[in-house]
Amino acid sequence: MSSCTIESQNKMKKIALTTSLINFFISLFIWYQFDSSQTQYQFVVTSLLENQPALGGNFCNLNFGIDGISLYFVLLTTFVTPVALLSNYSNITKNLKLFLISFLLLETLQICAFVSLDLLLFYIFFESVLPILFIVIVIFGHGNDRIRSAFLFFLYTLAGSLPMLLCILMIYSYIGSTDFQIISLYSISLDSQKIIWLGFFIAFAVKTPLYPFIIWLPKAHSDSVLSGSIILAATIIKLATYGYLRILVEILPDATHYFSPLVQTMAVITLIYASFSTIIQQDTKRLIAYSSICHMAVAILGLFSNTIIGIEGAILLSLAHGFVSPALFICVGGVIYERTGTRLINYIRGLVTYMPVFTILFLMFTLANTGIPLTLNWLGEQLSLMGIWLQNPAVACLGATGIVLSACYSLFLYNRLSYGNLSPHLPPLKDINRREFYLLISLLIPTIVFGLLPNVILNPLHSSVSSLLYTI
Repeated sequence: MSSCTIESQNKMKKIALTTSLINFFISLFIWYQFDSSQTQYQFVVTSLLENQPALGGNFCNLNFGIDGISLYFVLLTTFVTPVALLSNYSNITKNLKLFLISFLLLETLQICAFVSLDLLLFYIFFESVLPILFIVIVIFGHGNDRIRSAFLFFLYTLAGSLPMLLCILMIYSYIGSTDFQIISLYSISLDSQKIIWLGFFIAFAVKTPLYPFIIWLPKAHSDSVLSGSIILAATIIKLATYGYLRILVEILPDATHYFSPLVQTMAVITLIYASFSTIIQQDTKRLIAYSSICHMAVAILGLFSNTIIGIEGAILLSLAHGFVSPALFICVGGVIYERTGTRLINYIRGLVTYMPVFTILFLMFTLANTGIPLTLNWLGEQLSLMGIWLQNPAVACLGATGIVLSACYSLFLYNRLSYGNLSPHLPPLKDINRREFYLLISLLIPTIVFGLLPNVILNPLHSSVSSLLYTI
C-alpha cells in the first residue's frame, strides 16, 4: 500500500473519530443542561412542515425531544460509537470509507430513534439500522457463514417489525395522529390495546431478543466484525428496551398490565435457556452473545414489574450491559482473536503467562458481568429483581438464578482462557497495546463509578420514570 493511501486513510479515521467525539461532548452538554425536575420533553425541535395538509397533517411529524429516559440511551450511543471505531482502528484497510460512514450513520439513526416524538418516525429509524448492519456484516464480517448470518439478522428483525407498522397505522386510524404527546391524551379501549400491544411486542421481543426469537443474535455476533458486535450489543438491542418503555408501558398501560405474566414467563424461560446454552459454547464471541441475552432477560423482568424501582433498575442494567458487553467482545473478539487467530476455547490456555495486564482487566470485566457488588451491573440486577419481587416473588426467585448461572459461565470462560498449562497451539503473545488498554479502561471507569454513585443517573431519571406509572 502506498504512503499516500496510508496517509489518506489515517485522515479519514481521524475525521470519523473526531466527529463521533464531538457528538459525545454535545450529548454531555445536553446532560449538563437537562432539567431533571421536569417530566416534559426538553430541547424539543419541531419541523416547519408539521401541519401541511399535502403531507398528511399530523402524520409522521419531524418532532424530536429528550426526556430523562431517552437522555441516557443517547449518551450511551454517543459514548459507544468512538469505542467501536477505535476497536477496529488498525485492521480495516479495504473499503475504509464505507466502514467509517456506516458507523457514523448508525450513530445518527440510533440517536434519531431515541429522540423521536412520533410513532412512525420511531419505526422508520428503528428499522433503518438494519440495511447498514447487514452491509457491515456481509462486507466486513469474517467466517464463511457471514452472508447467511446477515440475512438471518435482517429478515428476522424486519419480519418481526411488520406487525408494529400495522399497529401504528391502526393507532393513526383511531386517533388521527402518530404524535406521542397527542396519543397520550386519548384513552384506547382495552380490547384495542391488546391487539396493538401484541404487534409492538413481537417487534421488540425479536430485537431484544426473547425466547423463541433468539437464534439470530449469536450468529450475527459471531460472524460480525468487532465494531459491529460492539454496536449491536451496546445500543441496537437497547432500541427494544426503549420501545418497551416509550410505547408499551406509557401508551398501552392496561394491556401491559394484562400481558405482564406472559412477558415475565418468556423472560424467565429466556434467562434459563440462554444461561445453559452459554455454558456449553466453545466459540468465545458466541458465548458473550448468549450472555447478553441472559442479562437483557433480567432487564425485561424489571421493565414489566410495574414499579419505579424495577424500571429504574432495568435502565441501569441496560446501561451497564452497554459498557461491559462491548468490553468482553473487545477482550475475546479483539485482543485474543487478533493474537491467536482463533475463537475456539479449546485452543486457548494460559494467557496469564504472556498477558498479565490483559488478564487483570479481563478478570474485572468478567466479575462485572457476573453482577459483583460495586459495579453498575450489580445495582441494575438487584433493583430489577427487587421490583419484580414486589409483584411476584416466585418469578423473582427464578430470575435470581441468572446471578448464579452468570457466575458459572463467566468464571468458567475466564479460568479456561487465562490459566492452566500453556496451549501448545499458541506462539508467544504480546500483552495489550496502548489503544486496547485505553479502550478497556474507558469502559471500566463508568462501570465502577456509576456503580458507586448511581444517583448521578437515578436523579434525572426519577421524574420521567414516575410519570410513566403515575399522573403527576
